Amino acid sequence: MAATSGQTFNIVAVIQQGRLQYEGVLLVASFRAANPDFAGRIFLAEPQPGPRWSGDPRADDAAARDLLLSLGAEILPFQNTTFGEAYPHGNKIEALLALPDEPFLFLDTDTLVIGDFGRVAFDFDRPSASMRRTATWPQIELYGPGYTQIWGALYDRFGLDMAPTLDLSQPDEYWQRYMYFNAGWFFHRSPRIFGQRYLDYARSIRDDRPAALVCQELNPWLDQVALPLVIHSLGGGRPGPELAGLDGDVTCHYRSLSLLYARESDAAVAMLETICARKEVKAALKRHQPVKKLVYQGHGAEARALFDRADLPRKEQVIRNTLKRQDLWFR
Repeated sequence: MAATSGQTFNIVAVIQQGRLQYEGVLLVASFRAANPDFAGRIFLAEPQPGPRWSGDPRADDAAARDLLLSLGAEILPFQNTTFGEAYPHGNKIEALLALPDEPFLFLDTDTLVIGDFGRVAFDFDRPSASMRRTATWPQIELYGPGYTQIWGALYDRFGLDMAPTLDLSQPDEYWQRYMYFNAGWFFHRSPRIFGQRYLDYARSIRDDRPAALVCQELNPWLDQVALPLVIHSLGGGRPGPELAGLDGDVTCHYRSLSLLYARESDAAVAMLETICARKEVKAALKRHQPVKKLVYQGHGAEARALFDRADLPRKEQVIRNTLKRQDLWFR
């Protein structure tokens, strides 16, 4: 386990074939650069071949895999019993059950660590998750159920009281009144307890959705639909100021390297380019086209010059479209 400000915890992310193995390199390399004295364990959970995959989902780039191991990451194999290829977002749920039952922080692989985790005061008895989200779910239909009815049906399903989760500073039937997270990071004292409840709730919603959800799309949002219910059921809630470094000056959930250059901080760009300049990292990322074009060929600077970080478009789609017109968009 890792010690930070007297706290001990493990870090877990998911890697597999394709871009996640390369994002894992950036995550672990940036973590080590920003936290050189962090003495604990980083687990990279890896789904294994099985009936829920049509092929082999394991990371297949030997150079990337070898570098991750040399950086001290531990590859953690796990089996998909519920999700798999049909819903790969479910990997973050099922992977938790393979961890040692010690306090954990889950990070999406498309995250850069840019600061010291000693500045983050976790309370692992009070789980929380990322508030860097938009109004992606639910999508309210004309004459259909509203936010209160949809979220209320979910809380009722699991015998939970929704009232304490409401942000009463926000208007009724406005999406931010209702507790909704991005699943890019979350934490708790027990991955077994958290993971089993997350799996139970997500499976129940998927297999027997409440009537109020009949018009709602659950793919890819299922993990984010179940997450606030799990967190509330375990005594958690929205993050407080003690967690501001997450999605701040400690971690950057960039989601796409194109978006990183377009809108993230100078510190995030500097960290990316610093770790990518290392010979061993460059060798491990030579097959990853976004890094090759944006970092090594210098086109990231072009993407960054297209936008004013102090006055970004309000809608991400505008940023994406601008990048696509310049052939600078990579997922």
